[in-house]
Amino acid sequence: MTSNSDASVVVIGGGPAGLTAAYELLKLSDHHSVTVFEGGNLVGGIARTESHNGYRFDIGGHRFFTKVTEVEAMWQEVMGDDFITVPRQSRIYYRGRFFSYPLKLLNALSNIGVYESARIMASYLKWQVRPHPVEDNFEQWVINRFGGRLYMHFFRSYTEKVWGIPPTSIRADWAAQRIKNLSLIKAVWNAISGANDTSSLIEEFQYPRLGPGQMWEKCRDLIRERGGEVTMETKVTRVSRDGMKVTGVDIEQPDGTLSHVPADYVINSMAIDELIEAFDPPPPPEIVEAASRLRYRDFLIVTLVLKSADPFPDNWIYVHAPEVKVGRIQNFRAWSADMIPNPETSSIGMEYFCQAGDGLWTMSDEDLRALASQELAQLGLAKEDDVIDAAIIRQPKAYPVYDGEYQGALEVISAWLKQIEGFQTVGRNGLHRYNNQDHSMLSAMYAARNILGANHDVWDVNVERSYHEDFTTEEENTRSAAKPANTTVTPLGTGRALPTHSPAHRSDSESREAG
Repeated sequence: MTSNSDASVVVIGGGPAGLTAAYELLKLSDHHSVTVFEGGNLVGGIARTESHNGYRFDIGGHRFFTKVTEVEAMWQEVMGDDFITVPRQSRIYYRGRFFSYPLKLLNALSNIGVYESARIMASYLKWQVRPHPVEDNFEQWVINRFGGRLYMHFFRSYTEKVWGIPPTSIRADWAAQRIKNLSLIKAVWNAISGANDTSSLIEEFQYPRLGPGQMWEKCRDLIRERGGEVTMETKVTRVSRDGMKVTGVDIEQPDGTLSHVPADYVINSMAIDELIEAFDPPPPPEIVEAASRLRYRDFLIVTLVLKSADPFPDNWIYVHAPEVKVGRIQNFRAWSADMIPNPETSSIGMEYFCQAGDGLWTMSDEDLRALASQELAQLGLAKEDDVIDAAIIRQPKAYPVYDGEYQGALEVISAWLKQIEGFQTVGRNGLHRYNNQDHSMLSAMYAARNILGANHDVWDVNVERSYHEDFTTEEENTRSAAKPANTTVTPLGTGRALPTHSPAHRSDSESREAG
């Protein structure tokens, strides 16, 4: 693709990927008009920060840590002094006890007992000697690295709660992406030695003072200052094409007005199934059918305001207990005191993983408040009558599902989308990848650079690379190639990323982590 001066660019979605694409393009070029259309009333997507009566809260917690230098640079450019350093404290609730996470040896032995610990190690050794010969699904992948007994204790129940399907229905590549290079031996060694070289278990991280949404609110403002547009509460209903060339989008404004916006380039971050449905004329039937096979997991958070401060010290707690529906609990003051307007109160996020239309999703706000209050008390973290206020947010399509159908469907869809001139898709839902915020941003940066003449394959941005000590960007590889063969290349330093969400789950971003 060659650069086109004075070209018009439409960006679909005002989340991390969409805003990064606009920011990067305006930073690198003075000759492109850039318009971002966001359907909601807040920027940031699943990384936005909501507020209720002065209390600010995330859609799940979002740590900032990365080894991708371009992403690190953008975070610093946008946030500046509004980043704070937050010490990490997280635990797992299981069988009525709290386990430190990362693992602490004496705490784990005390909670699970010497006898059961010995059985876990014996199970681990058994599976090291006779592992599953293939690793097609999540269960096989985890058992080969942690043993069957630890899988039963700490992975199976939580994974079923998060995804709503058996772990045997989840692809092994999801486990490889989310759990990365952690194993039982490494976890035990970290617990004994105090060492920690696993990126998901970092002991402190950066965080915007007013929540992750502050990052994207400031990014929106910078885009506008540089001549770009960010139009809120405006939904893209159609993506027009002339043959295999994109020509523009149709939008629906808040008052219901419909209009067409011509564009030379379109960068998309909406979910792929919605994108395929939006194309005009429609894609071939096999593309539409493939998109219908993509699945998503939805999410809701009940944020409870308590009349007492800090019922527990953790940033978050993973709840593996099957007797309650809550999957994870956030303490937003532990992320930043500036999220809480009254220091004598606390803000606790009760996170539930669900499907749009199921019993949790359709429950009334009053019943959700009652459920969350009761479960917080059931876990021994607060009293029901401590709750003085609540806010409920329902988030559809929070997590792309890595089931047995997704990979084949995605290969069919991506092959067709790559043929459309002037069109690119980026981000978590735009690529149907359960990735972290920095990976979404990197895919968007590459898309912006492609408009200026580069030739990056955004589908090939490997989330693994951003967590390896030997990760280098394409620009650094080019520079390194010019060096003598015996030149040592220093690994990149640490930075910021989205959170890990227990041994078996990261959102999100997302992180949910993400998420």
